[in-house]
Amino acid sequence: MIAELGRFLIALALALSAAQMLFAWAGARDPGGAFARAGARAAHAALAALVVAFALLTVLFLQSDFSVAYVAANSHVDKPLFYMITGVWGGHEGSMLLWCLLLTAVGAGLAKFGPRGDPALRVRAVSVQGALQLMFLAFLALASNPFDRLDPAALEGSGLNPILQDPALAIHPPMLFLGYVGLSGVYSLAMAGLIEGRKGQPLGAAMRPWALGAWTALTAGIALGSWWAYYELGWGGWWFWDPVENASFMPWLMATALIHSAIASDRMGAFPGWTTLLALLAFTLSALGAFLVRSGVLTSVHAFALDPERGLWLLAILIVIAGAGLALFALRAHRLGAGQGFSPTSREAFIGANNLLLAAAAGVVFTGTLYPLFVDALGGRPVSVGAPYFDATATPILAFALVLMPFAPFMAWAKGGLRKAATPLRAAGLILPAAIAGLTALALGAPPLAALGAAIGAWAVAGAGLDIARWSGAVGLGPKLALAGRAMAHAGVGFIALGAASDASWPYERMAILAPGESMTAHGRVLTMQRIMRADGPNYMSDLAEIAVTRDGRAQGVLRPERRYYPAADQTTREVAIRTGLAGDLYVALGEPRQRDDGAFAFEVRAAFNPLIWMLGFGAALVTLGGLAALSARGVERRRPG
Repeated sequence: MIAELGRFLIALALALSAAQMLFAWAGARDPGGAFARAGARAAHAALAALVVAFALLTVLFLQSDFSVAYVAANSHVDKPLFYMITGVWGGHEGSMLLWCLLLTAVGAGLAKFGPRGDPALRVRAVSVQGALQLMFLAFLALASNPFDRLDPAALEGSGLNPILQDPALAIHPPMLFLGYVGLSGVYSLAMAGLIEGRKGQPLGAAMRPWALGAWTALTAGIALGSWWAYYELGWGGWWFWDPVENASFMPWLMATALIHSAIASDRMGAFPGWTTLLALLAFTLSALGAFLVRSGVLTSVHAFALDPERGLWLLAILIVIAGAGLALFALRAHRLGAGQGFSPTSREAFIGANNLLLAAAAGVVFTGTLYPLFVDALGGRPVSVGAPYFDATATPILAFALVLMPFAPFMAWAKGGLRKAATPLRAAGLILPAAIAGLTALALGAPPLAALGAAIGAWAVAGAGLDIARWSGAVGLGPKLALAGRAMAHAGVGFIALGAASDASWPYERMAILAPGESMTAHGRVLTMQRIMRADGPNYMSDLAEIAVTRDGRAQGVLRPERRYYPAADQTTREVAIRTGLAGDLYVALGEPRQRDDGAFAFEVRAAFNPLIWMLGFGAALVTLGGLAALSARGVERRRPG
C-alpha cells in the first residue's frame, strides 16, 4: 500500500506542476490576481507531495520491503541502518526522486522568495520552473519510478553498491543535486526575464542570490566527491578528469562566471546579454550532466545506470531545455539592453576577461568529454581523451584566470585605473609570496610547471590577503560579510592550486608484500606489519592489518587499512588508512593476499606520501564558506531598513 501511495503522490506532483505552469503563466499578467496565487499554491503543494513520497520511500527501505524493485536492488537485510537510509538516493530511481524533490523546492522557493520588486517576473519564473518540473516528473513517473513492484519479491535484496556505503556519500549526492537543481532557478529567472522583456541590470540582481546559492552547494558537492574518491577508491588521487567528474565541473565553471557577471550587471548594468546566456548555459550543462550519468553512454564508477531508453528521455529533456533557452535568447536578447560602457582597466573589464577564461575552460572540458561520444556515435574507432588533454588545455586557461583574479577587487568600477590599483605595496604583496613559493618548490625538486603552479597559488592567496586587509574600511555588517566571502573564496582557490601543485611535484609510492613481522620503508618511515586479523562487519567480511609506523626510531602510531568483501554484491573494496600531518598524508592501502612458496601468508601493501594534500580540502572549505558568507551578506542587506 505504501508503494501505491508513493506512485500516486508522484502522479499528483506531476499534475500539480502542470497546474503551476499554466496558472502562473496566466497569472503573470496580473501578479496579484487569483491565477498567480493558484500557481504559487500549486508549487507548494507539488513540493509537499514529493516530500511525503520521499519519506514513504525511506520507510520502504527501513522495512526492507523487497517487493519494491528499487529497494530490492539497493538494500539488503544485513545492511546497517545508516546505509539503508542512504540507499534511498544511492541508485538511479531514488536519486531521480531527490532531483525532482529539489526541483519543486526551487519552484516553491521562487514563489515565496522570488524578486518582490518585480512580481510579474517572479510569477513568470514560477511558471517556467513548473515546466521544468513537468518534464523531469514525467520521466520519473513513466521511466524511473522508484515505487515499481517486483514480482516475485526478492528474499534478501542485492544491497547498495559497496563503494557507496560511506558517510561522505550520504552528503555528496544531495549537496551536488542541490547545486545542479539550484541552477534551474537561475534558468527560470533568465527565461522569465527574456519573456517579460526585462533589462539586464534588474535581471542580474534577481538571478544573483540564486546563482550564488547553487554555486556554493555545487562547490561543496564536488569537494565531497573528490574527498571520497581520495580515501575510498584506494588509488590515492583526488581528480581523474573522469567524464562524470567533468559533468559536474562544467556547470561549476559556468556558475562561477555567472556569479561574477551578475555582480557586474547588478552594480553597473554591464554584460546584460552575457549574464543571461551564462544562466541558460549553466543549467543546460547540469541537464547534460544528468544525461551523461544516467543514459549509459559513459562507463564510470560515478555513473548511475546503463539504460538507453532512459537516455532517450533525458536527451529529449536536454534538447528542450537547451533549444528553448537558446532560441528565446536569440529572439529576445536585444531587449536586455546594451549595458554601460567601461574602461579597459576597470573592474568590469577584469571580470569580463576572467569570465571569458572560465567559459573557454568549460568549452575545452566539454569538447574533451563529448568528443569520444561523437566519434563512437559516428561509427569511428573508439578514442579516449584523458588527463593529458585536460592538463594541456584547461589547466593553463584556469591558471591564467588565477593570475588575473587578485586585480579585480582593487579596480574601480567603470573608469578603472590600473596605476591606482597596482600600488607598489600591493605589487610587492603579490610578487614576493609568489616568488618565494615558486623558488622554494624548485629548490625542493619540483618540475618547473608545478613550481609555476605553486607560485600562482601563492599569488592568489596573497591577493585575497590584501583584499581582507581592507576589512576595517568596510562600513556595515553586509559589506564586511561580502568582503570576507570574496576573500575566502579567492584564497580557497589559491590553496587548491597550491595543493594541486604540491601533489604533482613530489609523487611518492612504494609497493611491498608483507607478512606479520616484516617491514618496508616509505618516505623516510618504517612500516611494520604487526598482524592481520578478521574484522567482519554486519554485511561484509574484512581482513584488517595493523601497521606500526616509526621514523628515526620514534613511534608515529598504528595504521589500520582494510580489505573488505561484500557477499551480497560479490565485490571487494579497500578502506585505506591515512596519517595526516602538516607536510602531507601518509597513505596506506591493503591489496590482494598472497601465498608464498614457503607457506607464509602475506598481503600486498601500497604506501604513498601525498605532500600538502590538506591544502585541497582546506581550500575547498574556504571557497564554500566564502559562498555562505556572501549569501549571508545578501540576507543582511535585504533586511536592512531603508
